[in-house]
Amino acid sequence: MARALSGRDASVLVLERGEWLPQEKENWDPAEVWRHRRYRTDERWVDRKGHSFVPFMNYTVGGNTKFWGAALFRLRESDFGPVQYPDGTSPAWPIDYETLAPWYDRAEELYHVHGQKGADPTEPDRKPYPHLAVPHEPFIAQMVDRLTDLGVGAFPLPLGLINPAEPGGCLLCDTCNSFPCLLRAKSDADTCGMTPALESDNVALWTGARAERLLTDASGRCVTGVQVNRRGERMRLTAGTVVLAAGAVNSAALLLDSPTHGHPGGLANSSGLVGRHYMAHISTMMEAFYPFQINPTSFQKTVGIHDFYLPGHGRSYPLGAIQSQGRAHAAIVKAVMPGVPMWAADAWVRHGVDWLALTEDLPDPENRVSLTTDGRISLSYRHNNLQVHRELVREAVRMMRRLGSSGVVRHRFKNANTTHQCGTLRFGEDPRTSVLDPYCRTHDIENLFVTDSSFFPSSAAVNPGLTVIAQTLRVADHLLATDLERPA
Repeated sequence: MARALSGRDASVLVLERGEWLPQEKENWDPAEVWRHRRYRTDERWVDRKGHSFVPFMNYTVGGNTKFWGAALFRLRESDFGPVQYPDGTSPAWPIDYETLAPWYDRAEELYHVHGQKGADPTEPDRKPYPHLAVPHEPFIAQMVDRLTDLGVGAFPLPLGLINPAEPGGCLLCDTCNSFPCLLRAKSDADTCGMTPALESDNVALWTGARAERLLTDASGRCVTGVQVNRRGERMRLTAGTVVLAAGAVNSAALLLDSPTHGHPGGLANSSGLVGRHYMAHISTMMEAFYPFQINPTSFQKTVGIHDFYLPGHGRSYPLGAIQSQGRAHAAIVKAVMPGVPMWAADAWVRHGVDWLALTEDLPDPENRVSLTTDGRISLSYRHNNLQVHRELVREAVRMMRRLGSSGVVRHRFKNANTTHQCGTLRFGEDPRTSVLDPYCRTHDIENLFVTDSSFFPSSAAVNPGLTVIAQTLRVADHLLATDLERPA
């Protein structure tokens, strides 16, 4: 949003609760990043059973995108309509693919997306990618050839990387997925959004500035500003338009923590849906073990498989996506499974190939964000659509065994994994069944917008990042054409 408004006739202040993430050698240290949680929050949330846990949250300029794998997918056309599963229906969106397509084009340009048009049979109609697909390394290329021989439709993942394998660009290293980039050559919201935005005189950034409460006028129909705690100093800032983009969990929590006389259940909550319908995908990490082969690959995250993304193979419902993942490290295995000896972890990853199975979870009003009596975030989340996910994992394991794997280790992060969080402030036409309108303006508050993954009414089964970026650019254009063209 700041990048889209930079250089325009608007005065923009970005409030970031964290600081700039330091560029240091520890960025690429698996033990520091995973075992010692050098960059993760030490904040503790509460799960549905009342147990506290540390979420996968990084409060820094760029947020969790500093640690993502930068797989930047468009939603498939069918994802915008209702999708029927054995456990229920994934609801339709208030917009369709054609509505968002022009901003998908802009988002891919902004985030340096590399891909191959037409390689993924489920991909909607589109322009060519801004950059050519990242080539598979030889070991992975051989595996893709074998998959093709088996009738599996492997395609190059759409990846946001800056000048990969070129002088001064991305090194295609083995510390990309879940690591910050020491070279700033990964497309994230800092590198592609905030830093370029600050080159304009009309955009300013405050770090260490946590928004504690949104303030309204007497009518309760207009936000007047934000109560901020900046490194221990509390202040009130005024603004004509407020855009909230704190992530699906924290955006909902901030609205719930801003009740007024007219909004006793939290701001913008006349529907009672603020914080409800939380989704985060059902995901299983898998490592296929090949005892007689060493995997020499450095950058492994280049393969996508959507053979099961749409109904077919005798099923009337889809299963989801399969993707190769960044290389595991022994320190990561130890962090996830502490009981595994380091020598065993090291041997396993040297002979392993890492994959991810990703299935849509369905919106359930009882999967929700709320606040405890002492003000902590409570995340009550129970997985659904598990039968479908188990079918996808079985298909993935079968594929790996056909490639010669002697064993597959599987791990599901369950509730603690908040990396694909979405859905807590769903958008729609009807104020009774949604919190935001199709331009992400709150139905109840005329000058309050939310531009993070909160707006998703369903989660689909691809990474949500590009859709968040595209919708934000769409909302920015709407703001420039409507609210921000009005005299102050």
